[in-house]
Amino acid sequence: MSQLPDIIRDIERVGADVVAKASSFQAAILADVAGRRGTMHARVAPVHQSMQVAGPAFTVEVRPGDNLMIHAAIALAQPGDVLVIDGKGDQTAALMGTLMLSACKKLGLAGVIVDGSIRDKLEILDLDFPVFSAGFNPAGPTKFVPGRINHPISAGGTTVNPGDLVVGDADGVVVIERAKAPAMLALADKKVADEAARIDAIARGDTASKWLPAALRAAGVLKEGESL
Repeated sequence: MSQLPDIIRDIERVGADVVAKASSFQAAILADVAGRRGTMHARVAPVHQSMQVAGPAFTVEVRPGDNLMIHAAIALAQPGDVLVIDGKGDQTAALMGTLMLSACKKLGLAGVIVDGSIRDKLEILDLDFPVFSAGFNPAGPTKFVPGRINHPISAGGTTVNPGDLVVGDADGVVVIERAKAPAMLALADKKVADEAARIDAIARGDTASKWLPAALRAAGVLKEGESL
């Protein structure tokens, strides 16, 4: 039985047109139309709430506290890629800091998402580059434990395949399967339009949730014929 190499260099990425369109949507909108799945745990959050990212996932799996494979991934990733790093949620040591993230920005990567700790928070804020992490720790990493690049990973509790669409903003990160991403955008357009119409209705004084009585009856909270 053949075995995949630890480093896979060639991957099929979600299309640039899909990424450009997806970047106009909130992560929450995409999560809703994707069936309320594919979102990372809230521990993976932007360094600053204004940070936004969209692009194909370039996946990296590391052992906790070791960033050897992240250095290799930076050397292999293409402009527009989002490094998505499965750091096992470890917060005992930082996997990246200003030096590595500066290189990512210089190479034209779209951003970095780390399910693990990073450091140099204030300098990263000045860097003006989208970075999401599970926390911060001043301790540095080791650089000698092997890992894998462009294999399926679990980051923030969700599955990420190489080339999947990744979108992140102040609410967190959502991952959409590459093959399903184009279809999700049409649904996202409708969702945005529906929500805009609802906001207009609320502004006119229509604050009632018309679906609520039926939902309460189905849940057994209200009896048939009973209302709030």
